[in-house]
Amino acid sequence: MFPLATKRRKVLKTPPPPERREVDVNGRSLPLTIRRDFRATRLTLRIEPGGRALRMTVPAGIAERDIRDFLDRHQGWLMTKLARFRTTNELADGGYVMIRGVSHRIEATGRLRGLTEALVIDDEAVLRVGGMEESIPRRICDFLKKEARLELERLVAVHAGRIGRKVKSLTLRDTRSRWGSCSADGSLSFSWRIAMAPPGVIDYLAAHEVAHLAEMNHSPAFWALCEKLCPTTDEAKRWLKRNGSLLHAVDFG
Repeated sequence: MFPLATKRRKVLKTPPPPERREVDVNGRSLPLTIRRDFRATRLTLRIEPGGRALRMTVPAGIAERDIRDFLDRHQGWLMTKLARFRTTNELADGGYVMIRGVSHRIEATGRLRGLTEALVIDDEAVLRVGGMEESIPRRICDFLKKEARLELERLVAVHAGRIGRKVKSLTLRDTRSRWGSCSADGSLSFSWRIAMAPPGVIDYLAAHEVAHLAEMNHSPAFWALCEKLCPTTDEAKRWLKRNGSLLHAVDFG
């Protein structure tokens, strides 16, 4: 009697946990996360939004020397790309911050009390900030969150009214992977950093997430609705692609 044939069970390989290390780029130390992927066929290197970290995907069996060689070969590329990001905190008296796409000079009042306010003085956009010197970045951050909420709540209400949909809630977060999201129950979430972008880009983001209330996908129907709500959708998308990482690079401490 022959033994019965048994089906060979497919064994799923579990990738090892991500490896974290530091890498030097032109004298600047950056955290690097290395993920080994059984499906990967080549090494890929990406700069995280904001330029504060690197991410690398490598085939599971790649040798350590190949990883080092790959990083060495891409030093020039990294230096060029990272040069776009600020490496020092400019959120201090005399520095600049973008508000609705306009560069504002930061003016510390030196007074412990007082509201943070955006003004135009002698044809120059100025952001007056009170409080201790070390609290200036936090105060600017709080100001941007307030501006983002005011503008997004207004725009979301307009766009949602146009398509006859209701919004359950609107939340602000400091997300890195996406500028906004929409859940199935009508809850919208946005990155408050969008307050630094031009008005047309803020309008596009609001329209994009409101359009998801009707189309929970990125189908042609979704994009048609998005462009109906915001005719400058294509221009806004290009702006975010070119400049989005720079908004993430601003360090509020």
